[in-house]
Amino acid sequence: MSIQIILASGSEIRATLLRNAGLTFDVRAAKIDENAVKRSLVAEDASPRDIADTLAELKAQKVAANNPGALVIGCDQVLAHGGDLFTKPTTPDDALAQLKSLRGGKHQLLSAAVIYENDRPVWRHVGTVRLHMRDATDTYLADYVARNWHSIQHAVGAYKLEEEGVRLFSRIDGDYFNVLGLPLLELLSYLTLRGTLPA
Repeated sequence: MSIQIILASGSEIRATLLRNAGLTFDVRAAKIDENAVKRSLVAEDASPRDIADTLAELKAQKVAANNPGALVIGCDQVLAHGGDLFTKPTTPDDALAQLKSLRGGKHQLLSAAVIYENDRPVWRHVGTVRLHMRDATDTYLADYVARNWHSIQHAVGAYKLEEEGVRLFSRIDGDYFNVLGLPLLELLSYLTLRGTLPA
């Protein structure tokens, strides 16, 4: 009998990546107060890596509690710039301010995934990507936000690399799937090694 796989995330791009890789799974987005958890972890001087990992685990744990026997995939992504953590922009002005602070410099995206089976984590990985944003003009950034607000309001850092956001960058060091919010290659390798996916 095949094991049930559940994605504990409402992210459409993560679901698309898994579907395109040939996985059959259900989606049950975990409801946790991400901002409260982040604030608590930041107050404890947790690293961006640990924050992403903790949020991914909490999501997997919450959905796994109601789905015994399933493999539950929890995911989270954090943007670290200097000593700051970025969140999804709340307004177009907020998006523009985020982009202005990132331009001309480097930042990191940390994409975490944790798999729960029954009541325990059985696998975890945090992938890191370093992105170099070009020094775009105020006019271009304002026009970019105006054209893309409907899409980028759901993206930490106020850009989507798979869309026009790619024009904001001069260099990317790391795995493209981690930019999209999922360490896909490592996840697929684990599922294949454990026999959940055919070798």
